[in-house]
Amino acid sequence: MSGTAGQGEAVSLPMPTQAQDKARKRGWLFWLLLFVTTWGFSQWSFALYKALDARWIIRFPKQYELQLDTVISRLMSWLVEEASFGWFTFQQFTRFLSALVEAPYDWVRSLLIDGFSTGIGQQAVQQVPPLSWIAVIVMAMAIAAYARNARLALLAGGCFLYLALFGQWESAMVTLASVAIAVPIGVGGGLLLGILSYRVPVAERILRPLLDLMQTVPVFAYLVPILFLFGFGPVSALVATVIYAMPPMVRVSTVALKSVPEDIIEAGRMMGCTQRQLLWKVCIPTAMPSLMVGVNQVIMLSLNMVIIASMIGAGGLGYDVLTALRRLDIGGGIEAGLAIVVMAIALDRVSQAFATRNVRQRFIKGVPYHQRHPLLSTVLLVLLLTTVLGQFLPFVQSYPDDYTLSTSRYWAAGMEWINVNFFDQLEAVKTVLLTVLLLPVKRFFGGIPWAWGIIAMGLIGWRIGGWRLALMCTLMTFFLAWNGLWAKSMVTVYLCAVSVLLASVIGIPLGVWAGQSARANSIIGTVIDTLQTLPSFVYLIPVVMLFRVGDFSAMIAVVLYALAPAVRYAAHGIRSIDTEMIEAGKVSGCTSRQLLWRIKFPLATPSLLLGLNQTIMLALSMLVITALVGTRDLGQEVYIALTKANTGQGIIAGLSVAFIAIMADRIVAALARRSQQRLGLE
Repeated sequence: MSGTAGQGEAVSLPMPTQAQDKARKRGWLFWLLLFVTTWGFSQWSFALYKALDARWIIRFPKQYELQLDTVISRLMSWLVEEASFGWFTFQQFTRFLSALVEAPYDWVRSLLIDGFSTGIGQQAVQQVPPLSWIAVIVMAMAIAAYARNARLALLAGGCFLYLALFGQWESAMVTLASVAIAVPIGVGGGLLLGILSYRVPVAERILRPLLDLMQTVPVFAYLVPILFLFGFGPVSALVATVIYAMPPMVRVSTVALKSVPEDIIEAGRMMGCTQRQLLWKVCIPTAMPSLMVGVNQVIMLSLNMVIIASMIGAGGLGYDVLTALRRLDIGGGIEAGLAIVVMAIALDRVSQAFATRNVRQRFIKGVPYHQRHPLLSTVLLVLLLTTVLGQFLPFVQSYPDDYTLSTSRYWAAGMEWINVNFFDQLEAVKTVLLTVLLLPVKRFFGGIPWAWGIIAMGLIGWRIGGWRLALMCTLMTFFLAWNGLWAKSMVTVYLCAVSVLLASVIGIPLGVWAGQSARANSIIGTVIDTLQTLPSFVYLIPVVMLFRVGDFSAMIAVVLYALAPAVRYAAHGIRSIDTEMIEAGKVSGCTSRQLLWRIKFPLATPSLLLGLNQTIMLALSMLVITALVGTRDLGQEVYIALTKANTGQGIIAGLSVAFIAIMADRIVAALARRSQQRLGLE
């Protein structure tokens, strides 16, 4: 593709040569033969099994399975019960880590919820009360005003006031205490690892696959070994949250430090900076806006983790949502979920404001302290007044229960009204999709013999990315079969494939519309932002109420959760097309439809593939959670391992999901690179 067109020069997409045209036809023939062969094996696998009396055709022989889960379980038991390293045991090491995390968490929790007491148990006497709800709201507003302006301060104050008005204050403060501890640990650890990757290239090569695993292994899989090592309680939840939220900070830190302009680094060296000074006084301050993006990601992922972490003792809003899901309390679950969304909005906007904040330090001699620091002075004054008045006026210390609001009954009534008035229509849609799409796809993937599945994945990897990708796909697929998880892996792939297909069919047209219309972009962007901030568990409550448990409910929840990337990347791809290409198409006489199909879509293909990649990742992460609504896939295997504290089973099932995600990621990334090369965009 020509980058810029000169005067009177035609602009067009690159035309394929005769050799490229033949290669493309051979490619289509390859994919057609692969599909037909796979379909044939899928249709006739059970017939072959019965005719040959060979169960190994459809399932890896039981006697030759790896049994790696048993080995891992024994290793974990040895670590906890027997392992020692010189003068300390592994159990003492985990207790030491627990104490390091628990001490600041208990302090923050006392500050926000419990107050500071002396004595133990029933003899405990509160000496200092916790911060009043008014003081916390004022602090949130002051931080927001310091980060940007009064408008953001009103938004942050309104979000925290919502938590008090709707009776979610205490649970929200438990969640905030967890976030307040997990975020600094995640940011600090991620920054240090990012610095290590920046300075030591070997460390970056080692960390990259580990980060891939951390981001693709299902969250439930983290919980199993952490629960085994640290026990049930908030410490385990905090450790799991940090592990889940840290990888983006590591990646962002590495990229941000590498992006510091070389002339700034040279200027620092010319001024006589040591390596340490160059890092902390030149590189990190220069990269601070990018680093704050990583901080924002850690905050949002920590909030996304609160519901899942509540399963091992985190408490707070996540526990309220989980309890409502178990009771099918639609109103209570949505209220608690909206409280998480409101808190996420406040923290997200404030952290984004810090990322773009212009630091201005002014000191005028003779000006009083309270005039130089009005926000801090206001916060201190409010803290003092609310602490004193709270001893005499209970409503100052705690928001009165008599004045709380609730929308729970309205949500429940709305869902009941939909069920009563649209039951037949919903059942008709469910029946059609099950008959036409879900069941045929399930039969297709469920019938693929494990041996042919391994060969087929190797062929796909070879065709798209060469022998390295082929080897990786072959080994990872063999891992699924060798551990006896082939059938459940195919259920996972089938649910992911159907969900991603529907998310793309819905999301790409919406993204194209948003990319071409500012008004549509505003409306669709608001809806997508809302869907992205909703905790994953919240999707399950209305879906189960409307469609009950099963694969269909899981598929609907996954589509809603994974829709955002398909929309965003499609809109980005359309908006990023060179306007000269569009104008050239119009000059050539293209209609709007021809412009879309012959120019816009081909040029947006790399962005569409990146969106497909992210949609697959979100779909796989959500599928593990949908095990709660009755799916029989790898997610169910992970959830069963969590309930039984079976570390080996949980880790193997989690790795299996991660391997599926990594294969999909590498295949789609290779397709995106080939598309960019074909269009001359690299």
